[in-house]
Amino acid sequence: MPNMSPKKNEMPSQNPEIRRNNYEEVALGYTEEIAVAEAERCLNCKNAPCVTGCPVGIQIPHFIKKIAGRDYEGAYRILAESSSLPAVCGRVCPQESQCEAKCVRGLKGEPVGIGRLERFAADRHNETVTELPEKPQSNGHRVAVIGSGPSGLTCAGDLAKKGYDVTVFEALHTAGGVLVYGIPEFRLPKAIVQKEIDTLCALGVNIETNMVIGRVLSIDELLEDGFEAVFIGTGAGLPRFMGIPGENLCGVYSANEFLTRINLMKAYRDTSATPIMHAKNVAVVGGGNVAMDAARCAKRLGAENVYIVYRRGEEELPARAEEIEHAKEEGIEFRLLTNPTEILGDENSAVTAIRCVKMGLGEPDASGRRRPVEIEGSEFTIDTDCVIMSIGTSPNPLIKSTTDGLECTKWGGIVTDETGLTSRTAVYAGGDAVTGAATVILAMGAGKTAAKAIDEYIMKK
Repeated sequence: MPNMSPKKNEMPSQNPEIRRNNYEEVALGYTEEIAVAEAERCLNCKNAPCVTGCPVGIQIPHFIKKIAGRDYEGAYRILAESSSLPAVCGRVCPQESQCEAKCVRGLKGEPVGIGRLERFAADRHNETVTELPEKPQSNGHRVAVIGSGPSGLTCAGDLAKKGYDVTVFEALHTAGGVLVYGIPEFRLPKAIVQKEIDTLCALGVNIETNMVIGRVLSIDELLEDGFEAVFIGTGAGLPRFMGIPGENLCGVYSANEFLTRINLMKAYRDTSATPIMHAKNVAVVGGGNVAMDAARCAKRLGAENVYIVYRRGEEELPARAEEIEHAKEEGIEFRLLTNPTEILGDENSAVTAIRCVKMGLGEPDASGRRRPVEIEGSEFTIDTDCVIMSIGTSPNPLIKSTTDGLECTKWGGIVTDETGLTSRTAVYAGGDAVTGAATVILAMGAGKTAAKAIDEYIMKK
């Protein structure tokens, strides 16, 4: 009989007073007994609406049924059929707006904790299984993948399973893309990411780091060198700024730079060679998951006051509810319906405050959210010695500027068809390089789609 409890089992987590002083993972994961109890809440619906909400098509009821029967490795094998990064997805995917949003149990209570169960199965596998998968027999074909983020790794993994000789070219010195430079250790431990990458390498994926395609090699040179297709998964690493006075002052960061210094370069460690500002008062401008990550990192660096400055209200915050809740628990202060107009500095060009105005909400804009409208005469300042801009990113223009015939949008996204094919023959793209900043799982879905199309293209040649 299914467990008909209307509430999903709580995720054990570190105490906020303790965790805001360390970089250890906040969510501790389900125990075996909690996982089984949560799995028993699944109704195993015949039409499986939850699967339609998964960008990579995981057979969700099947893996959950395995957990309910305590066949944890069987659950992992089902996950691995569709996902190259199950331990990652179980931690950072917005399941509440995807698979869990389609869960029938959510109609009269809370949906099944699909993401938490995915994490449990993947972690259980990583803890108990030491041998890596065998490399499939080669099919004699070569494919290049540019970028080792979620879309690139997924594309590479799916092709490697089919016997392709895949080389991933990564611009940074460590593979993983946004998984290693963007998402903090306390949300996604880097050992987890490395374990997933090691599995892909065992399948035959070759990763070359410090390879900036567009500088070291061009896409044309890759094709001339014998690669039969190229997948572009370079993400969206170009930060946006507001264009207000004072953004060039000392103490103003983009969220990308701030998080890269902390996550990839370990600037929070005393032994790190990478400098990072240990500010007393920090203002983070923006309301997405990246803004929450930056604010929570600033608190862990010792800031006394950390503010989320966002021009809309709480209902419009784009960050996951879980991330907002964790930020509040850790002492982050939310200054909502507030918009910066200027960053103020002293005679040494150091940040001293941020000038803001209060906002009201008007009619909905193109995104469907109510448009923020400035309230006249509401100007005020917030004392701060560090400002972190987290208002979005755009695709890096390097690939576009060094590749002839590659059609892009006005804002820099690579134009593709539904299969990921670009305007160049044998060149495919997916993830944030196409859509702009989005979620890990959507990028993975695009990598999966492109891998299928690349296989069909090469096999028909």
